[in-house]
Amino acid sequence: MTTDWFQKWSGYQPEKTAVKLADESISYTYREINNSSCELSRHFVVDLNIRKGDRVLILSSFNPEYITLFSAAQKTGIILVPVNYRLSAAEITFLIKNSEPSLIIYEDQFSELLDDQVKDSQKRLMSWEELRSFVNNNKDRESDFNNIPVEKDHPCLILYTSGTTGFPKGAIYTHGMMLWNSLNTAIRLKLTGEDITLMVMPPFHTGGWNVLTTPILHFGGTVILMPKFDAGQSLELLEKEKISIFMAVPTMVRMMMEENEFTSTDFSSMRYMIVGGEALPVNTIEKWAECGVPIRQGYGLTEAGPNITSLEAEDAIRKRGSIGFPNFYVNTRLVKEDGTDAGPEESGELWISGPVVTPGYWKNKEATRKAFSEYWFKTGDILKKDSEGFMYVVDRIKNMFISGGENVYPAEVERRILEHERVSEAAVIGVADEKWGEVGKAYIVVRENSSLSAHELEEFCKAGLAKFKVPKHFVFLHELPKNDTGKIDRKQLSHNE
Repeated sequence: MTTDWFQKWSGYQPEKTAVKLADESISYTYREINNSSCELSRHFVVDLNIRKGDRVLILSSFNPEYITLFSAAQKTGIILVPVNYRLSAAEITFLIKNSEPSLIIYEDQFSELLDDQVKDSQKRLMSWEELRSFVNNNKDRESDFNNIPVEKDHPCLILYTSGTTGFPKGAIYTHGMMLWNSLNTAIRLKLTGEDITLMVMPPFHTGGWNVLTTPILHFGGTVILMPKFDAGQSLELLEKEKISIFMAVPTMVRMMMEENEFTSTDFSSMRYMIVGGEALPVNTIEKWAECGVPIRQGYGLTEAGPNITSLEAEDAIRKRGSIGFPNFYVNTRLVKEDGTDAGPEESGELWISGPVVTPGYWKNKEATRKAFSEYWFKTGDILKKDSEGFMYVVDRIKNMFISGGENVYPAEVERRILEHERVSEAAVIGVADEKWGEVGKAYIVVRENSSLSAHELEEFCKAGLAKFKVPKHFVFLHELPKNDTGKIDRKQLSHNE
């Protein structure tokens, strides 16, 4: 399997810009990335004794050198583990223990997230400045690297997603998945080497890597990275850089609309904007359409694709709320509780098969076993089809909600809250929020003869959870509603909203 995209493009179009920062302070051509990744691969294999299958854990915002690391993964078979820098130090320590990296590369601004035990251990560390210096010193050095064969089912990335048990699961993302997702994306979105995208999603999301970044690099286009999203700057860049295709989550879409420059921005270069995570209101779609920007909505998940379905822009209003049809190389079923396939207007769990599906979770055979029925991946999401075959998300089996584009699993938040010595019971649900789409609302039962304020509990959560996981609302009850089996009745809590 040929996986070395940058070696190919460095021959076809060596001086074309592959990636650059939004502020233009750093820019690399396809030739420069190939050159530096050849030397970086040699450094990893010869000097650091990093082997095919070894993990390289990365704690950094989406900087251009990330693409050099990706190229090195294609050349050597190392596995990249992008870590969420919004997590707490304790959460990151868990990911380090789970992935057992041979090397940790970190940006200085996130160094405090590395536990002292990690720093004092035998773990090999490299700062981002060291990496950047290495890349710059070798980007003009013409050299070859004897690539190590990489099979289609060999992991390229481990992308951690919060689990329903409260512990993160590392979804394995293979080189084959990346290839087929890229083809799916190109077919449905008509990608070419002339495309330019502005990437505002973080590198620890499959959306940051695989919605547009890797497909566009595969086809020889240009990716502009914005490490920290800024609505006003994004509008400016969409016009200035003549962005042809752009991906954002609903919160970002709304924030850009609120900018004074929104209606005066020239969007004439944009074919359309890709929006995922949750359905957009029709008036939002209409406002962007008035500015000449069609919106395409779809469905994806870390474990498959992520580009699983797509709704044509011309159907965005007529089929509002729909996620469209499955992409080219994706097989789907909607399975009812009795195991039979759902008919039109019937709800069923979405099952997926095809070359874009993960082989499983890193070092977690039980989670892998539960996720599959033979070769079908069970998404845990309830969907339905209308009479024309358009698909709609009905509900999420796993109680997960999305806050500002980030998946939040209540069990993980509840586990942290229950660590407080004065809390006896806790339940978290997602509630609507004007800015973030959804935020957490925690229902708390305090132990007898104890008192606890919302502020105290909020600070306790902040010490052990990423900021976006901390509930915005805290409600104290004498008892939580229970169903007949004694379990917390989440539906009753949701109905009270």
